[in-house]
Amino acid sequence: MGIPLLQKYRVASYIAGRKLRGQKRYPLVLMLEPLFQCNLACSGCGKIDYPKEILQKRMSVEDALGAVDECGAPIVSIPGGEPLIHKEMPQIVAAIVARKKFVYLCTNAILLTKHIDDYQPSPYLTFSVHLDGNRERHDLSVCQEGVYDKAVAAIQLALSRGFRVTVNCTLFNGENPAEVAEFFDTSMGLGVEGITVSPGYSYSHAPRQDVFLERSASKRLFREIFKRRKSGKARWRFNHSSLFLDFLAGNQRYQCTPWSNPTYNLFGWQRPCYLLSDEGYAPSFRSLMEETEWERYGVGHNPRCNNCMAHCGFEGTAVDDAFSRPLKALAVSLRGPRTRGPMAPELPVIYGAGESAQRSPPAVSVPMSAIQPSRRHRHAAEDGPAGSPGETGAAPAETAPRPQ
Repeated sequence: MGIPLLQKYRVASYIAGRKLRGQKRYPLVLMLEPLFQCNLACSGCGKIDYPKEILQKRMSVEDALGAVDECGAPIVSIPGGEPLIHKEMPQIVAAIVARKKFVYLCTNAILLTKHIDDYQPSPYLTFSVHLDGNRERHDLSVCQEGVYDKAVAAIQLALSRGFRVTVNCTLFNGENPAEVAEFFDTSMGLGVEGITVSPGYSYSHAPRQDVFLERSASKRLFREIFKRRKSGKARWRFNHSSLFLDFLAGNQRYQCTPWSNPTYNLFGWQRPCYLLSDEGYAPSFRSLMEETEWERYGVGHNPRCNNCMAHCGFEGTAVDDAFSRPLKALAVSLRGPRTRGPMAPELPVIYGAGESAQRSPPAVSVPMSAIQPSRRHRHAAEDGPAGSPGETGAAPAETAPRPQ
């Protein structure tokens, strides 16, 4: 696995402490979303479809650190939008690192070369660079040519400066297993610490819906990819537990544990997870954990969850299973994900045949005027009053090429 020993030790100690206290639900990774604005308009993204006034909002340093302290998770992932657009991101990251939390700063890397001097290398800071494949595949995915080359150059620069770097890869419908395997080889050749990989989640507001994988297709794809894995020095390193990778290959029957990856963004504590953005917001982390109707969500509980296999929902489940069954986890770690034989059965569907998954949201929710979708990604690449199109490094999203 591509996770340093220090991080494994700190996270394991944290989990052991929660289990000794008898906590049934606890956070593992805080998804801290300080802005929605991005300098790209990817075909599979449903995170930037907000009005311009929302895209121009920024989370304050105080609010960001308050969420980190309130949650207490040992790992903080900072997605977006594009976090490097945020002018106070260096202060936010430095303060989280000072708390000895492990920060994964997610970025498309377009601005990384420009802003890298704003950050200091640390075992607690990782640049998680978005790459969905080799050059042609990635540029098609992000709907703009030249982004892959900029990202690779930024990765090489960050590594030369002593930063931890991982690759964050999302796989969509129509992937070629051999090409994905070649991309994993390329990523390892760059010298990155590891790869985070997940099937794309079918956001309802994403500009294209035909790019998303169904659950059975995801499992078949990952089996075909893992069949091509190598051993020795060239072997792939993943920023995941071995049991999560085995789950992707269809060998583990896991239910989602969304509380393990809680999300705090501009609107508050998002119910129930990073991927479902229209279920309302909690006024505090405690309210999120104690008052959310968790039984409404997950595979077989909610139709919108049925095709999801994303790491933000299932990695926590796999980690918990590893603690409960360490010998099983060790065996899977040694042999790798199984790629042949029967797959684990799917979880049963327990909601009624005609029952709607759309119920009344919790009391604390975002005003509809704030979340009505604007013209598709119209303002995604604008940097608002604090910057200019030159700062974001991309043309307005309306003119970005779309996959054919």
